Amino acid sequence: MPLSRLGVCSWSLQPDSPAELVERVRETGLDRVQLALSPAVSDRDQWGDVFTVLSDAGISVASGMMEPVGEDYSTLETIAKTGGIRPATTWAANEAMARAMAVLCGKAGLTLVTLHAGFLPHDREDSERQAMVTRLQLLAKIFADQGVAIAFETGQESADTLLEVLGDIDRETVGVNFDPANMILYAMGDPVDAVRRLAPHIMQVHIKDAVPTDTPGEWGSEVAAGTGAVDWPAFFAAVQSIAPDLEAVIEREAGGSRIEDVKVAINLVKQHAGIGAT
Repeated sequence: MPLSRLGVCSWSLQPDSPAELVERVRETGLDRVQLALSPAVSDRDQWGDVFTVLSDAGISVASGMMEPVGEDYSTLETIAKTGGIRPATTWAANEAMARAMAVLCGKAGLTLVTLHAGFLPHDREDSERQAMVTRLQLLAKIFADQGVAIAFETGQESADTLLEVLGDIDRETVGVNFDPANMILYAMGDPVDAVRRLAPHIMQVHIKDAVPTDTPGEWGSEVAAGTGAVDWPAFFAAVQSIAPDLEAVIEREAGGSRIEDVKVAINLVKQHAGIGAT
């Protein structure tokens, strides 16, 4: 199995400070994180030294995550309107945040940042789609100028639509952060089929699980890894063709036992992928 190392998303652990993040990462038994970067640029008094604190603790940063301004996950309808860089009303703020974030990443030596691009319109003729492509091309340049690639989180559109948009963006530093659970949560197709389609563009994978909804127009439900609808043996087999330095990062965004659930996910990855905590 070509997954190289295993980390955990910092936001999954719900820390209030860099020191608390270190403590909770250590509780999982891991020593690598995907780091939420928005606090590091918006709350510098509390989070400005996070890279130093993690480094001093022996915890490495696999990648960063940008949370676009103004996202509202209350319902599928609200996130479709507010997610990613789609809304024109929040684009100026998102561009400014991206510029600050890119400089921070460049100084820290970080080479990958992931984000939800926003619901990409399936229709090529949709006027919003070209506007989003133009914004994403600029976003790619902002980060690439600092030596940073960006990867779009899967789920808010089908694999086919994402492939088309990647072709329209046409930048070598733009790829995919593949989250199998999101394909199920948003009812956007079979994750194993999608990972095969998107394989050449995948820069990182999330280890997350979910069950589909019984009610069209509503989300599915995130569950602990290994207890949902993701076919993990097939999923891991499907990434065999991806580069040997591919990062795997555990994400858990629901439930009240985050650290325990991360440990369950670690065991799942060890069972199916043969990689451990380091």
